[in-house]
Amino acid sequence: MSITSDTTVGALATLHPLATRVFARHGIDYCCGGGQSLSAVCDERGLDLTGVLAEIEAALAERTVEEVHWGERPLSELIDHILVTYHEPLREELPRIEEMVRKVHAVHGDKDRPCFDGLLRTFLAIKADIEQHLPKEEQILFPTIKAGQGAMAMGPMHVMEMEHETLGGMLREVRSLTNDFTLPEGACNTWRALWAALEDLETSLHEHIHLENNVLHPRAREQ
Repeated sequence: MSITSDTTVGALATLHPLATRVFARHGIDYCCGGGQSLSAVCDERGLDLTGVLAEIEAALAERTVEEVHWGERPLSELIDHILVTYHEPLREELPRIEEMVRKVHAVHGDKDRPCFDGLLRTFLAIKADIEQHLPKEEQILFPTIKAGQGAMAMGPMHVMEMEHETLGGMLREVRSLTNDFTLPEGACNTWRALWAALEDLETSLHEHIHLENNVLHPRAREQ
C-alpha cells in the first residue's frame, strides 16, 4: 500500500503499525479518528503534511523487528493480546495515576485552578468509564467473537464504539488542559511523572481502541 495524503490514519496504523509512533508524537488520534485522511488530520492540527509523511517513511525504514499485522492473525489471538497488553495493565495503572492527579491537584491546584480542577474531574471520568467498559468487553463481546458469532454482536460493538468515542473526547480534553503535556518551569517530580503517565496513557489507549475499532470489530462483523 502506497502512502498518500488521502490515506486514512486508521488504515495506516493497521497496515504500518510503526506509523503510530509518529501519530503519538503529534497527538494524532488514529483510533476514534481513524477514518480521517492524513491530509485532513494535518490541517486540523496545523501540521506540515510533507514533514509528517517524511517522518512516517523514516519510521518504516527503521524497522528492526517484524511487525505484527493483527489484521491477519486469528481473532482469538488478537483478543488475548488486547487483554494482556491493555486491559490488565489499565487495572494497575489507573489507580496509580489517580493518586498522582490528586497529589498534584492538592499541592499545585492554586497555581492554575481551572486546569487542575478540570484535570481531576476529567481523569476521574476517564477512570470510571474504563472501569465499567472493560467488563462489558470481557464478559459479553469478546466471548461472543471467540465463539465465532461476531455477526450476532453488532449491537454490543456499536455500543463499545460509542463509548470509545466518548473516551477519545476526554483524552483530547486532557491534552488540551495540559497544553500538549507541556511542563511549566520548576515543575516538581510528581508533576513531571504525572504528565508522562498521562501521555503514556493516551498513547496506550489510542493503540488499544484502534485495534478494536479498526481491526477486531470489522473482522468480527464478517464472521
